[in-house]
Amino acid sequence: MELKIARSHTDKKPKKVDVDKIEGMVEKEGSVILYFDRENSHKDLLALQEHFENEGKSVYMREVRFGLADNEYMYEVHIL
Repeated sequence: MELKIARSHTDKKPKKVDVDKIEGMVEKEGSVILYFDRENSHKDLLALQEHFENEGKSVYMREVRFGLADNEYMYEVHIL
């Protein structure tokens, strides 16, 4: 499964990351905070959460708004 990382600028396309790379980051760091783009489906983010919870990790996810427009948000995911 590939997810899109949050954009650094609103006019650029988001970069993609796969679950294997995220697993490597979690193993190396112990816990990570990732920001995902609004173009990700909520279903994919819930699948990511379920994947790490099945491995015994705690996952916290929330929507972060950075502007007043409806499309100015991203997802923040903490994996511990």
